[in-house]
Amino acid sequence: MAIARTWSVALVGVQGHLVEVEADIAQGIPCLSLIGLPDTALQEARDRVRAAIVNSREKWPQHRITVGLSPASLRKSGSGYDVALAIAILGAAGVLPVEALADVVVLGELGLDGRVRVVRGVLPAVIAAAKAGRYRVIVPEGNAAEASLVPGVDVRGVSSLAQLLRLLRGELADDDESSGTTGAAPDVGGDDEGLALDLADVYGQSDGRRAIEIAAAGGHHLFLLGPPGAGKTMLAERLPTILPRLDDAESLEVTAIHSVAGTLLTRCPLVTAAPFRNPHHTASVAAIVGGGSGLARPGEVSLAHRGVLFLDESCALNYRYGGDRRRLRTRNARDRPC
Repeated sequence: MAIARTWSVALVGVQGHLVEVEADIAQGIPCLSLIGLPDTALQEARDRVRAAIVNSREKWPQHRITVGLSPASLRKSGSGYDVALAIAILGAAGVLPVEALADVVVLGELGLDGRVRVVRGVLPAVIAAAKAGRYRVIVPEGNAAEASLVPGVDVRGVSSLAQLLRLLRGELADDDESSGTTGAAPDVGGDDEGLALDLADVYGQSDGRRAIEIAAAGGHHLFLLGPPGAGKTMLAERLPTILPRLDDAESLEVTAIHSVAGTLLTRCPLVTAAPFRNPHHTASVAAIVGGGSGLARPGEVSLAHRGVLFLDESCALNYRYGGDRRRLRTRNARDRPC
């Protein structure tokens, strides 16, 4: 009967890859087939999309629907394709103008009532869209500030599928009911809360302060050794306060990692200060290194990129993960202060 196309983005790590979402409606037994290496979460999108369309007072096409995600060789994971699937299906059904969908990149998860929910990894997805020459992006309203960090991109934030349909039909003005920005960054500050600490507040500790300053100036690793209460943690926590602010390219790089991890602040998503990560010494290997199925979650090592990774009680970490041979060498070291 008809076919419609729109675009979304697949994330592999923190790298985005443009995905073409095609919907074809043909005669046959009513069903929805999803092809293109979707994972389980994406397979379940069939039920979410159908419920969201019906609860947005639109008619579900009673025909055979085939939705293809290209390139078919790239595995797609997560729920961020829901909105793109919905508007591609409605475009193929003739509910939406097909030309309004052809040049837009759509991200977002759908609730059963038609709400558009925030998703992780919006910033690297928008960066990938801009590199591919797609400068019109629709995202959940809660992700609009994050998406607007990419210069030159027309970002529209929507809160529901019904609102998005009115926008695509031209029933909404550009500034009516939808938040729209074009490369205008929101309030920034990132991790300014962590800068409440200051090395200037430390009195004495001349050797420790000098070691901290040398490490900050040269980007060196630092090992702090001493008895409990000597001030090791106090000095380490103040190391980021004397590091230079991140430049624009570094800020986007670090913010993209935290976007995939889902740790960005809504009010000021851009990370402009060197991050400081302090995992507990009982943290698992996956928590330190990162991992997971589908869209892998960055670990503490990645979250500390361009900043400081503080491994407190490093002897305990060494004892836990060092293996049997190293464990013999550190058996007594675990009781010594580190």
